[in-house]
Amino acid sequence: MFLRPLAAVTLAALPTLAAADLTGQYTVAGRNADGSTYTGTLALSQDGMTVAADWLVGGTAYSGYGPLEGRVLTINWAPGQPPVIYVTMSDGTLHGTWADGLALEKATPK
Repeated sequence: MFLRPLAAVTLAALPTLAAADLTGQYTVAGRNADGSTYTGTLALSQDGMTVAADWLVGGTAYSGYGPLEGRVLTINWAPGQPPVIYVTMSDGTLHGTWADGLALEKATPK
């Protein structure tokens, strides 16, 4: 019984975190699942907790969208493909993985 009121007070005292606004232009550098590397650009736009992504990599355009939940951004970009999952870092970069964790990408704000 003692822990319940204490837990309620502790949770109520936690600050509410405002959602990060990820809107902007980024440069990307990554490693494909086959080990080859790539560079390109990423444009993000945000409406509430939904983020739209437009990549240009090697002259090919890709796009997708998905939810921002805390520090995790999940972008569904192609039917039948695993999503790109980014973690937002304190310096504004996004560290991501795709292809079921076999590929990596880092997006750096311009």
